Amino acid sequence: MTSEILHRARELAPVLRERAPEIEAHRTLPAEVVELLRGTGVFGMCFGPEWGGPGLTSMEQTEVVEALAHGDASAAWCAVIGANTGIYANFLDQQVAKEVFPRLDLVVAGLLQPSGRAERVPGGFRLSGRWSFGSGIKHADWVTSGAFLYEGGEPWAAPGSKHAHDSRQFLVPRDQVEVIDNWDTTGLCGSGSCDYTMDGVFVPEEHTYTFATPQGRPGPLAQPDSFTRAMCGVPLGVARAALDHAREIAATRYDRMAGRSWADSWRVQTELARLEAEFNATRQGVYGAMRRQWEVLAAGGTLDDLTPTERAASPLSWLHAFRNSRTIVARTYDLLQTWSINRSSPMDRWLRDTTVMAQHLVAQDRILQSAGAYLLGGTPEFGISLGLV
Repeated sequence: MTSEILHRARELAPVLRERAPEIEAHRTLPAEVVELLRGTGVFGMCFGPEWGGPGLTSMEQTEVVEALAHGDASAAWCAVIGANTGIYANFLDQQVAKEVFPRLDLVVAGLLQPSGRAERVPGGFRLSGRWSFGSGIKHADWVTSGAFLYEGGEPWAAPGSKHAHDSRQFLVPRDQVEVIDNWDTTGLCGSGSCDYTMDGVFVPEEHTYTFATPQGRPGPLAQPDSFTRAMCGVPLGVARAALDHAREIAATRYDRMAGRSWADSWRVQTELARLEAEFNATRQGVYGAMRRQWEVLAAGGTLDDLTPTERAASPLSWLHAFRNSRTIVARTYDLLQTWSINRSSPMDRWLRDTTVMAQHLVAQDRILQSAGAYLLGGTPEFGISLGLV
């Protein structure tokens, strides 16, 4: 099943490339594209064998996402968001999770950062707030949202909590959420990453969870950072597509001023070689850190069994993948010169997509701070979500 999902993703990529202008203009994935993704099995790829799922490793998940991003970045972005449903299921009570997710191709979207307010009431919470960047929310089945907890109007924390004010994740049916159609961006336009609101929606206690307490089968995907790992497949897939596109163009172009083909141009040869080297190093950094972490966790170990350098390597490789992919695409854009500037060129879209991707939290300096602080024995700002604490 693992190889089948990757095979279907690779087969779908050219279709996504053809439909990319439509996806971008639509500002969210068209329903037919969502069904094409569903047909690959990508939305269920994180469910393990105990669910009847394929249980793809983080490396295999990333390969699938890369293949889809080679076709269209927005489709791949929504694919990896939707695929995380199987990871969220690891942190819910397992009987509840099976009731919530009766099929393995349901999609969860939403913002994990605690941007809302959850007031304790009998049996659960009343959830209110406004959340940003709900990628794929228009075609989602469930919405997960982070919120701070209150009781009697006052900030609440569990006895013995390390925090003065606790937060949780809240799982709500999509039809109880109001979507604000405000996603109009430079790039990644088709991801439909709109804001959304809720006002006093009741959430049963059993539909809340935290990433600090896995409920499912122990293993590499029952970790707080597991939903972040495969995201790097999107920028890597786009950078690979840009390099492949440049090689195709170089094989057919002739420089009349220089009197030689592009394939014989020293400028083109050396720059393409440099970019390939940077891509290979960036990609291997991601997969190397991921494999080492998976190896330890799959053997029954914990993140504490990794050296500090090995443990920090994962978030650093994610950041490097986002930032370096943007650089690779920008330099490829410059390499192709006027062959890049028309809207009909995929380089235009790839330049904008990677620029927007690089604004994501995983590519920000706060990730550097968290990794650096961990290596120095300081306090990481995003320790739990990066698997550093």
